[in-house]
Amino acid sequence: MDVSLREISVCVIDEDGTIITRATIPADPMAVDGWFKNRKLSPKIIVHESGQLSIWLQRGFQELGLPVVCIDARRAHKSLSARINKSDASDAEGLAQLARTGWFTPVYIRSVEADRVRALVGARERLIRLRKDLEGHVRGVLKTFGIRVTGITKGKQRQNFRDQLAVAGETDPILRTLADGFSDIHARLCEAAADLEKALKTKAARHSVAKRFMTIPGVGPLVSLSFIALIEDPSRFAKSSDVGAFLGLTPKRFQSGDVDWSGRISKQGDKAMRALLVDAALLHKSHHEGIHCVNPAW
Repeated sequence: MDVSLREISVCVIDEDGTIITRATIPADPMAVDGWFKNRKLSPKIIVHESGQLSIWLQRGFQELGLPVVCIDARRAHKSLSARINKSDASDAEGLAQLARTGWFTPVYIRSVEADRVRALVGARERLIRLRKDLEGHVRGVLKTFGIRVTGITKGKQRQNFRDQLAVAGETDPILRTLADGFSDIHARLCEAAADLEKALKTKAARHSVAKRFMTIPGVGPLVSLSFIALIEDPSRFAKSSDVGAFLGLTPKRFQSGDVDWSGRISKQGDKAMRALLVDAALLHKSHHEGIHCVNPAW
């Protein structure tokens, strides 16, 4: 199945690779299930690529009892790109051939609960980015008028930023308009981010594994819950070192003939998780060496 936002292009083949039927179906698990039942088709395996709708579709197909596998789109692309013509129908046929031969890499689909945690973490991160963008914009505007806002390194100083903005507004009517609009938005962003952080702390305090992780210096609720939600099932890794490769923390390697070199880390996988682990490592190092280190994002 080649999936787009609105439609799914389906190609059914037999064990010899001969096309049985093709169709274009609305992108909905119930529609796909009904299409197979109406034609009395009992597929042995159905594949679709990882993408925007893949998680929702995979869960829906599994609830309906369909033998569906989500496969790695990057690896499938290398096979499909060898075709001369590119279309949804030809991609669906190519995916069907991959399903027949078994030449694909399955993608692990996380649970709904894990995605809920990741959504909470992602929302907090987005609010913090919006807050920082707003603060940076205000600083840039005020510098044009010779007004320099002092730096903010701790959460308790957020109110000080709004106070400085209010003082700047007293010097010019335009800056007053800017201060009135941005002060309220800044306060709401700070409040919303604090509420999400509180929810994460509460959830981590009730999670047995997260509590064990938080005994490590530098690891807090955000890092522990993010790591648990991303890994979820440790048994899917044959060995612990595979987790590093999964997170893109292992070096690239190129070997061909007499050439054999290792480069920088691959940076594949979840970028946000790598950033959190680096922050945790820096905090752990500062704790071990007795250095005071403050990260405003925590």
